[in-house]
Amino acid sequence: MLLNVFAHELAQRGKLQPTEEDVFAAVIDVHNRCVGGYAVVAMITGYGIVGFRDPHGIRPIVFGQRHTDEGVEYMIASESVSLDVLGFTLIRDLAPGEAVYITEDGKLHTRQCAVAPTLTPCIFEHVYLARPDSIIDGVSVYKARLRMGEKLAEKILRERPEHDIDVVIPIPDTSRTAALELANHLGVKFREGFVKNRYIGRTFIMPGQAARKKSVRQKLNAIELEFRGKNVMLVDDSIVRGTTCKQIIQMAREAGAKNVYFCSAAPAVRYPNVYGIDMPSAHELIAHNRSTQDVADLIGADWLIYQDLPDLIEAVGGGKIKIDQFDCAVFDGKYVTGDVDETYLNKIEQARNDSSKIKTQAVSAIIDLYNN
Repeated sequence: MLLNVFAHELAQRGKLQPTEEDVFAAVIDVHNRCVGGYAVVAMITGYGIVGFRDPHGIRPIVFGQRHTDEGVEYMIASESVSLDVLGFTLIRDLAPGEAVYITEDGKLHTRQCAVAPTLTPCIFEHVYLARPDSIIDGVSVYKARLRMGEKLAEKILRERPEHDIDVVIPIPDTSRTAALELANHLGVKFREGFVKNRYIGRTFIMPGQAARKKSVRQKLNAIELEFRGKNVMLVDDSIVRGTTCKQIIQMAREAGAKNVYFCSAAPAVRYPNVYGIDMPSAHELIAHNRSTQDVADLIGADWLIYQDLPDLIEAVGGGKIKIDQFDCAVFDGKYVTGDVDETYLNKIEQARNDSSKIKTQAVSAIIDLYNN
């Protein structure tokens, strides 16, 4: 959709050879017509590449450069780690509403293309989506996750100063950084209790409960030595459907754990994401309209502790680079674009629920059979 809108607006300029002014004018019109979260990279064949970011800066996008014998090369990507591995130096993040245009002859142009842009990045990038070695809007994802672990440890000590946790075990990979810092602050052992099969994809977006259950068992294998007879604190980055953590808690018990506690580095996910993450419909989120104890009972944990939202905001936005506001809609239901209502949420629920996804897969399979 964004490609079609951008191409249409560029064509409206009526030129066979668009200039950077034409490109930026087209981006301005995209911002005027499209509301939501987006970070875009597009090639204008024969002329150059353009990157732009939504006026709220919900999704991340960066650009960098490297020097070669032929001159300066530029690169645009969603995360700084992509630049690092290819030998590029990060220049900076694109600002909310800003566009960058790199012509075929290697000239770089930038322009602010939105009226009254505001930086409200998606906080879930730091919780789960981004790699820890990335820097987003000047914030180190690794440092943010360390601070998440600190905040969790402080909450545990407030609620149960006389806790009996023997060992902290992360659910690989995204929770490892927070779990390590949590263990350090609690003064308990940190151990790798699960080995991950790297050929299984992310389970929370898989259609069908049976497929998700099966994939969890294939994805992780418990090291019995680290569980037998111990009070285990499992740490995950978040709890979405609850399928994964329920299976993992059962695996910990089968491995001989005495008690299984569960810790989420993020607050309870109660609302769907509408800005680019294929997150389940609201009624498929385990925490939707449920208390913490309800969720603990459903996943089979002896104790469940969530990160508090103010602590998460401070963990991510409390570094050297201050970010005052984030999109935290999956936790608090407040959508920063201001145009998401119950009607819209009901519409996406119909498109995202399991039955709809399975139906779509079935139709695709029939089409494939017909084409073959």
